[in-house]
Amino acid sequence: MGIFDFLTGEFIDVIHWVDDTRDTMVWRFEREGHEIKYGAKLTVREGQAAVFVHEGQLADVFTPGLYMLETNNMPIMTTLQHWDHGFQSPFKSEIYYVNTTRFNNLKWGTKNPIMLRDPEFGPTRIRAFGTYTVRVKDPARFLVEIVGTDGEFTMDEISFQIRNIIVQEFSRVIAGSGIPVLDMAANTADLGKLIAAEVSPVLEGYGLEMPEFYIENISLPPAVEAALDKRTSMGLAGDLGKFTQYSAAEAMTAAASNPGQGGGMGAGLGMGMGMAMANQMANMAAGQPRGPWGAPAPAAQQPAAHAAPPPPPPVEHVWHIAVDGQTSGPFSKAKMGRMASEGEINRDTFVWTAGQDGWKKAGDVQELAQLFTILPPPPPGA
Repeated sequence: MGIFDFLTGEFIDVIHWVDDTRDTMVWRFEREGHEIKYGAKLTVREGQAAVFVHEGQLADVFTPGLYMLETNNMPIMTTLQHWDHGFQSPFKSEIYYVNTTRFNNLKWGTKNPIMLRDPEFGPTRIRAFGTYTVRVKDPARFLVEIVGTDGEFTMDEISFQIRNIIVQEFSRVIAGSGIPVLDMAANTADLGKLIAAEVSPVLEGYGLEMPEFYIENISLPPAVEAALDKRTSMGLAGDLGKFTQYSAAEAMTAAASNPGQGGGMGAGLGMGMGMAMANQMANMAAGQPRGPWGAPAPAAQQPAAHAAPPPPPPVEHVWHIAVDGQTSGPFSKAKMGRMASEGEINRDTFVWTAGQDGWKKAGDVQELAQLFTILPPPPPGA
């Protein structure tokens, strides 16, 4: 083997990267001494970008395509090396392949409950979780801000930081949205767009973007969920009296259809309870109270035959008085009578009571007009 053949095989001709790990974001092309041959072929596939770093400085960025590494294809590298008339010898540079495809089905969730003020329940706590998608938007910035000199950078190394950013923005947006907890399920799409819009500026500083963001579930604490379940059950039951009768009928049907439990006792018990319920419902329709098995209720349980108790006394009105733009009161009707007899109020005094439409003169209110007719009026012709 001649010296020419030795030099030809010493340096690499083709530079490319094929990844099947599905989680590698950046991979550094390894070569002894980082020596790249002049005229080598650089292959950048779809969903990739190649970043050249020369002597610690970020140089050229190559998008998908096939390139011959010459001076006309590497303007920044040529400027850094002061190659004015081209070059023929190998050069030393580091090549980083950046995966620009989407990383899908990434998980996020609230580690601790989020406190918020709900319009219906008041202060409460919620938890949430979902998925998101991220991809590298600016390979050069991502390499400078996040990767550094890491030879193989995976999604796991940055996913924790992204989750922290998402949870922070989610907590802020959800607490200030004012959306009731019971209506959040109907607004998850809009909430997801709001949160993605808040997270995107932070990710752009890393050279990343978030094409998709999903909220899969928003849940309440177990105690609150149990209370909501009871409330829902009460709403489904409707009339509790009819619900109780229905439940009793179902229990009797189940007992009658299972005579094996206790011989024929179940059937007899079911028939007895059914007849008792029928009698009770008939007596309720007739207005006569009955005992638990349909028999007339004892005298101690039957209502007395005397008349119904008298109704409660009517609520006494109280009055407010307006004199010279100042209000006072409230005063009872007896107090108003004493004030009328002492001349403190007259028929032209404005008064108001609850339920009255605006202020009226005392003489125009039928209930108060009689307070000013205690003394007989002057005789006719006086």
